[in-house]
Amino acid sequence: MSEPLFEVTDLQVSFRGRSGPVNAVNGLSYTVMPGQVLGVVGESGSGKSVSSMGLLGLIRDRGATVTGSARFQGRELIGMPDRELRSVRGREIAMVFQDPMTSLTPVYTVGWHIAEQIRAHESISKKAARHRAIELLAEVGIPDPARRVDAYPHEFSGGMRQRAVIAMALACDPALLIADEPTTALDVTTQAQILDLMLRLRETHGSSIMVITHDMGVVSEIADRVLVMYGGRAVEAGTCREVFHTPHHPYTRGLLASVPRIGGEKLHRLPTIPGAPIASSERPTGCAFAPRCAERHDACTMQPLLTGDGHLSACWLTAPEVPA
Repeated sequence: MSEPLFEVTDLQVSFRGRSGPVNAVNGLSYTVMPGQVLGVVGESGSGKSVSSMGLLGLIRDRGATVTGSARFQGRELIGMPDRELRSVRGREIAMVFQDPMTSLTPVYTVGWHIAEQIRAHESISKKAARHRAIELLAEVGIPDPARRVDAYPHEFSGGMRQRAVIAMALACDPALLIADEPTTALDVTTQAQILDLMLRLRETHGSSIMVITHDMGVVSEIADRVLVMYGGRAVEAGTCREVFHTPHHPYTRGLLASVPRIGGEKLHRLPTIPGAPIASSERPTGCAFAPRCAERHDACTMQPLLTGDGHLSACWLTAPEVPA
């Protein structure tokens, strides 16, 4: 087997709170192999976005602390000097943020954004960078790219802005693309087009992709492996087929049960997970999902480890040994 492209071990992201540190991410570990699509799924507040931002040094809060290990192509990102990390961001690891409008400055053209990304990492003329920007807009399916390269973000639709942001992210042929909710607020047709585009770009550029989302349907369409997060931790991990066909963790089963089905018995109401996602400052010492879990028992007062043979689960129901 080839070496992992990206390997995260025991990632911890905490913020300074009034009564002490608040852990937003607590002991997260995963790997991304070359050419692989990893889907990271979970409700809002589970730590998906903050973990990726912490890895790339994008959390600017002075009260934030990021520890653990994140090795990208053999290099350690945690603790890397900011100047060196800036050369990795955009060039080798690119990120597509949830709202494309906040990623684009309204007073600059779309083409300027893409050309600026290229010139920040490559020694290239303005003319050559503009030509490359037109090529990238054409590659992501923007019609009449030679004209639209001079358009401003507000002149693009939501789907077109998302395509432009993806074009900007791919400007330097990154080895890893992190897409944070890339299809949120898009209509179903545009969503399908964006997913097809990302898979097509993987084939073209050979990039690995990490898709962060709360939409199980998106994960089933695009991911090779799935990482389910809850309460700042990974609660289940495995191949897409393993997680969707034989989910081990009660939280994963709850997420899948809440997805509408096209066939089968018509339900008057979809099953729901009782309660609300737990706040970072209110997590219990044991399993974070226990307060909402119908299958909780005495052992859940202790934190289960993510264990298993390939298909991993952090639940005492599937643990090899349950504490007395």
